[in-house]
Amino acid sequence: MVSDNGGTAYVNRTGDGRIIELVRYNRGIVTVERDQETAEPTFRIADRVIPTQDALHLRSPLGRAPLSLAREAIGVAIILERHAARLFARGARPSGVLSFVNGMKEEAIRKTRAAWQSAHEGEDAGGKTAVLHDGATFTPLTLTSTDAQFLELRKFQILEIARAFRVPPSMLFELDRATWSNSEQMGREFLTYCLEPWLIALESAMRRALFLPEERERFVIRFDRDDLTRADLTARATAINSLIASRVISPNEGRAWIGLAPREGGDAFQNPNITPEKPAPAEKEPADA
Repeated sequence: MVSDNGGTAYVNRTGDGRIIELVRYNRGIVTVERDQETAEPTFRIADRVIPTQDALHLRSPLGRAPLSLAREAIGVAIILERHAARLFARGARPSGVLSFVNGMKEEAIRKTRAAWQSAHEGEDAGGKTAVLHDGATFTPLTLTSTDAQFLELRKFQILEIARAFRVPPSMLFELDRATWSNSEQMGREFLTYCLEPWLIALESAMRRALFLPEERERFVIRFDRDDLTRADLTARATAINSLIASRVISPNEGRAWIGLAPREGGDAFQNPNITPEKPAPAEKEPADA
């Protein structure tokens, strides 16, 4: 999420090819170069070239890292945060100019500035009354928070950053447009649009780096998303029953969805809601006298 080149981990293997650990490297240590014709990546740690099969490389599924996409939005949010800190450190008073009709000497200007800042800036300066003499006037230079729409800008930056990471605003506690009816939908969108692309990319990268070609036909790597997709029990049971009755999944596949062990005979694709008619017992022939 940080770099457009993605993240890299070294697959440390023993002499017989057995994987013992994944070593993650920080940005700047690993250099990624690509062949101009085949676009095949080459990984280099210092002066050592890592074979492609020994590098677990995860790139952003969006083409660019979310942090790169949201760089300016995050910068504006930081500026707004610092502005709020400076403003309230001065007693929530904007900066300005003190003007004197008759002018003042350099020493008098320095003392007047120091006295003004001491009396009217700081956390404990609120509520004090300014007294201007010799025809002096105070002219503010910066906009007030209301004129600059400070609160609106801070809320908008939350949306800007959330948009880059594809996170629903309600999950960042921006609840202006969240309701009880759409919060559950936003949770599903968080999995579908935010997490799912990264999970698929990581599953593919791990499958490529950790399995041999012949092992990829027999093994898969998949993150358990069940807790994020778990609905209420009634809706879940209805969906599983409908799929089993339609012979889309077997009973054991349905049991696996809810974390139950398979049962004997559960691999057959049958509709459990229909009881097959038993054939009528054959009539016995009368015994010969």
